[in-house]
Amino acid sequence: MRIDHVIYSSKLFTGEGDDAAARAVAIAGDAIAYVGSRDDAVAFAKEHNDAGGYEAARVTDYGDALIVPGFHDSHVHFFHSAVYSSPLATNFLGENEADCVERMKRFAEGRPTGWLLAQGWREYRWNPPVLPSKRSLDEAFPTRPVALYSGDAHTLWLNSCALAELGITRDSVAPAGGSYDRDEDGELTGIVREAAAMELMPRIMNAFSDDEIADAYRGFLRTLARNGITSVCDMSLMANPGLDFIRDDVHARLLENGELTCRVNLFPTLLDDMSRFESMNRQYRGPVLRCAGFKQFFDGVSSQHTAWVTEPYSNARCDDDCGRATIEPEKMRKLVMKAAEHGHPVRIHTIGDAAIHEALNIFEAARERFGSLPGRQHNCLEHLENFLPGDIERLAQLGVVAAVQPPHMTLDPGGPERDLGPERVPLMWPFKTMQEDGATLAFGTDSPVVDVNSMGVLYSAITRQDPQTREPRGGWLPEQRISRADAIRAYTAGSAVAAQRAGEVGELHPGMLADLAVVDTDLLACDAEDILDAKVVATWMGGTCVYEA
Repeated sequence: MRIDHVIYSSKLFTGEGDDAAARAVAIAGDAIAYVGSRDDAVAFAKEHNDAGGYEAARVTDYGDALIVPGFHDSHVHFFHSAVYSSPLATNFLGENEADCVERMKRFAEGRPTGWLLAQGWREYRWNPPVLPSKRSLDEAFPTRPVALYSGDAHTLWLNSCALAELGITRDSVAPAGGSYDRDEDGELTGIVREAAAMELMPRIMNAFSDDEIADAYRGFLRTLARNGITSVCDMSLMANPGLDFIRDDVHARLLENGELTCRVNLFPTLLDDMSRFESMNRQYRGPVLRCAGFKQFFDGVSSQHTAWVTEPYSNARCDDDCGRATIEPEKMRKLVMKAAEHGHPVRIHTIGDAAIHEALNIFEAARERFGSLPGRQHNCLEHLENFLPGDIERLAQLGVVAAVQPPHMTLDPGGPERDLGPERVPLMWPFKTMQEDGATLAFGTDSPVVDVNSMGVLYSAITRQDPQTREPRGGWLPEQRISRADAIRAYTAGSAVAAQRAGEVGELHPGMLADLAVVDTDLLACDAEDILDAKVVATWMGGTCVYEA
């Protein structure tokens, strides 16, 4: 064994306990060989290197910067994150419908031909808070297709040219779990929701070449490295075979070229036909690129009343306005049972309390029939915005991981109270209660729903405030705040559990892969407001420094 590097700081957090201490990490190849004092680590390196006839390892002293395990975003839509943060598209919230159209006009100046794409609009954050329509886009772009993807990644806003290009007419029937909005005269408004929107996205994205997509991926990888993120879970966003935006071919191309500077764990769509997953699972089993499990959708989002809830929304738009399951529960049960029979973990998008409850029922039935998943594998629920009493405790009892995104709490100020009412709000994003009941938290962003920002994730969990506005003062449901160390653990070791990689990454111990983030601020002790100003100094993935400020 040759020790290649010794990395030292007066503040190193292994993942255990609540404090950092003066420690060094000795790295051999892509793994950690030793953790201890600086002198002992250097002596360990000298002993092993002398025995092998090598010179002493390179020692990097990061002074009093904080060294932590590499951050792990447990829920990323890699394709969309890459495209919408690249020159291929643009990204904005907008102040209202007219402002969005003006922004698209400016973007079109730099892309004179082809589709015009944007992401990020949220009509409930506008003034006035009303849905847009194709009319404003038609006036500005009568001959070019335009598609604006909503900030929550569940709705498309299209112009007439885009609808025509996609073959959507007044008589078109939306796929199950989706809809084409129409006005009182039955005319298409240009708003396409849920499964219908997701079905159209691959056809829109076909406008880009594989080389353009690969360049976008490279750009997004640089963003991840700047944020100290050494591992992500690339989650499917579609329900059709081969159209879930898991571009394993692009990841594999970058890996072959030595350009994949982040571990990527793939979660393609769970379907009756499992052949695509099985092929990927055989092909991608290395330490950097791995096919880890399945993903499915059970409901939509609360802001659009498409999340599946038990009682009607407080501001109901129709009788029995409870949203709905995007997949019939019995079909979801059959899919999960089939995966469980083969020993494969499943991650299910569940936002409403009815979706969470039924998903837990299905996981419980699968465990009773087939036993626990093999090894260190776990089923997961994604997002989990509001619970029924008793279901928080069931998460831990069933060993189901809670993959949550702290910045989601404050995306829609006042929205939870508006949509679900004061009685249900106390059971929303209950991080502290989940933790106290023994559930594993796995943090992420759901990028591009929320921009990748590792300090923003930690700040939101620790303060229950928005990383952009720093509101509300004192925090939203502040009794659900968690500690600094627990937040870091959820963003490292917890996310490793969701990725089915516990024991490999997420902590700094001998035998684990050498993934580290070095931050210029002591996140465990600094003022909470200083977290957002903290900067990543260096990012190491597999014993290689992939980013240096």
